[in-house]
Amino acid sequence: MNDEATEFTDAIPAVETSDEVLPESGHMRVSQAMEDYLKAAYRLELDGAPVSTQRLADELGFSGPSVTNMVKRLDELKLVKHSRYHGVTLTPAGKNVALEVIRHHRLLELYLAKALGYDWDEVHEEAERLEHHVSEELEQRMERVLGFPQFDPHGDPIPSRAGTLPVMDDISLTEVRNGVSGHVSRVSDRDADQLRHLAGLGLKPGVTLRVVDHLPFDGPIRIEIEGSEQLLSLTLARGIRLIPSA
Repeated sequence: MNDEATEFTDAIPAVETSDEVLPESGHMRVSQAMEDYLKAAYRLELDGAPVSTQRLADELGFSGPSVTNMVKRLDELKLVKHSRYHGVTLTPAGKNVALEVIRHHRLLELYLAKALGYDWDEVHEEAERLEHHVSEELEQRMERVLGFPQFDPHGDPIPSRAGTLPVMDDISLTEVRNGVSGHVSRVSDRDADQLRHLAGLGLKPGVTLRVVDHLPFDGPIRIEIEGSEQLLSLTLARGIRLIPSA
């Protein structure tokens, strides 16, 4: 750990937390539970399909009625728009909250890996616990110590302080045609066991691979990586994104 990182860990400011929605200098303080809902809604919106309350319940592991009640509350606060036939849509304010939490999460993941020596399969759960407690000062110090990064350890883009994201011209490995090569841009961080398995294959962001064959009947995908062939299940392949070579 470098001297600046050591100084950083010795000077983490205390952060007050609350589970209530309270006025704070004319602004709304959003509870941790609300942040989780908004982050989940943002993640599901990226898939393109309507975000139903059932999809939110599945994503968060909560019951349907509790999700419906929270969605109504978020709608009243103008953080989402909810309609029976169109599902849940983030408002600009709700999207800003989601991106701020995602920014904290991904900065934390990178700081844990770079400065504290966590493995890439360990950082997600730690960041989930810490992301709600990051002050503006802490966020800025992490960003400075890390050299103003754009990507986390899994290749996911880190939202800027203004809420913008770098353009990612990548596609799921399941969509890459046979014979096409490219470099891995990002890997899903949701499953630690899968990350450990992929690390054992040397399959991390930046590595080059070639799709050899998509086996029939929803079979695995055969890839070539570092001169050897490997089989990836569809479950694994869906969590890997590739930027094909020109």
